[in-house]
Amino acid sequence: MKHAFAAGVTLLLALPVTPAAWANEQRLDIVAPWEIKGPDPAISGYVFGRMRVAETLVDTDSNGQLAPGLASAWEVSEDGLTWRFTLREGATFHDGSAVTAEAALHSLEVARAKPGILDSAPIQQMRADQGAVVIELESPFSPLPALLAHSTALILADAAFADNGDVVAMIGSGPYQVEALSPPQRMTVTRFEDYWGEPANIASASYLAVSRGETRALMAESGDADIVYTLDPASQARLARNARLALHAEPLPRTIMLKLNAGHALLEDTRARQALSMAIDRQGIAAGLLRTPEAAAAELFPDSLGPWHLGLDPADAQDIEAAKALLDELGWEAGRDGMLERDGQPFALTLRTYADRPELPVVATALQDQWRDIGVALEVAMGNASEIPSGHHDNSLEVGLVGRNYGLVPNPLGSLMDDIGSDANSMGGDWGTMNWRDEEVAQWLDALRQATDEQTLDDLAPLVAERLHQQMPLIPVAWYQQTAAVNSALEGFSIDPLERSYRIDQMGWAE
Repeated sequence: MKHAFAAGVTLLLALPVTPAAWANEQRLDIVAPWEIKGPDPAISGYVFGRMRVAETLVDTDSNGQLAPGLASAWEVSEDGLTWRFTLREGATFHDGSAVTAEAALHSLEVARAKPGILDSAPIQQMRADQGAVVIELESPFSPLPALLAHSTALILADAAFADNGDVVAMIGSGPYQVEALSPPQRMTVTRFEDYWGEPANIASASYLAVSRGETRALMAESGDADIVYTLDPASQARLARNARLALHAEPLPRTIMLKLNAGHALLEDTRARQALSMAIDRQGIAAGLLRTPEAAAAELFPDSLGPWHLGLDPADAQDIEAAKALLDELGWEAGRDGMLERDGQPFALTLRTYADRPELPVVATALQDQWRDIGVALEVAMGNASEIPSGHHDNSLEVGLVGRNYGLVPNPLGSLMDDIGSDANSMGGDWGTMNWRDEEVAQWLDALRQATDEQTLDDLAPLVAERLHQQMPLIPVAWYQQTAAVNSALEGFSIDPLERSYRIDQMGWAE
């Protein structure tokens, strides 16, 4: 036991105490890579959602399908322009105030005023009406409920906000409430006894952000953490031999991919991007580095995303000779050292990536070697994840290696509209395409945005996926698996494939 013995003595004296109640007084310690930048859901909502502190109007079930959250039900008008989300009765915030339609409206208005996923919704106005939040749209928008399940749309009590709309405290309605918050690394939470749903078993939990994968693995091994998320392959192999730990893995709709600056002189021709894709040994990376052969990805979207998945075989994706032929068409010639030159200039690029996800640096090194085989010089620059969007905005990014989660909301259309854009001025998003635009793709996304029938999705989603595959503004490498090392004394652990929740309220300590 890593917690104070004195606390245990107090519990023993407070009879009657069942073995389960005794065990569940032990704090659950969680370690993950992601920093807590502050209480605002716009910048750190994913942590508060995963730790079950705050909730959204719309939730998801264990299969990733939309389910009631703080809204017990919702409906849309026949013309698709008016959505009504009815608030559930009896829910309260951690400060004791009621979860009302007015409070939910305030949170959504603050969220909408900031850059975020709600930007993609054509919202005309929002209002509270007899216990419901009513959202009126300028045009039909089918993914609206999915967007309201995003972590930036967490519903907070009025007391969480300053007069200017800044979030100054994290006061949610979840089964856990914040006891202490110390950005950027630590948070502790305690069970909220007045939660509207099933009460949590474990009395308290902590969250610690640790960026280095080796350090996270050591904390699991030493017992300083009960759940450690995101393990590198070497650590997984070592921790699997530890009898005190159970290892878990779950495939996620997250793609390890290369974000290319399609406006760069070396990358603006589609053939150059195709050649770079053809040079990648995806199967070797998946089996040799990620230790998951089935993770090799020749396309952006895995099978779990239904009509967005094309079924391409990664074994057919690598073709070194075809890659060299395309580069030859573009006028590139091999110099004495085998590296490509054109008009006295080398084919040299800088790839930016980050160590928050431990697989990215090793994949970057593999890509460096594989592109060298076709004469392309690749410099790898390690930094922070924030350097990818900043490089997008100042146009300094050439190539970024990222892990993009297409399950940010329970419908990849929301992420795609943010990444690619469907309006006339969009040239891509922070984690999506860069200086690339295809008018047909924009039209297809716009049609999907307004559709209210499944057939339109079945018809148009494959067209978008195929065009992205042909044009390669984003080059897929592998599909990600979430991994975790878990204290074997913990019961009820599971991984949410959409990464919305750590499900800590569903866990308990063994008696």
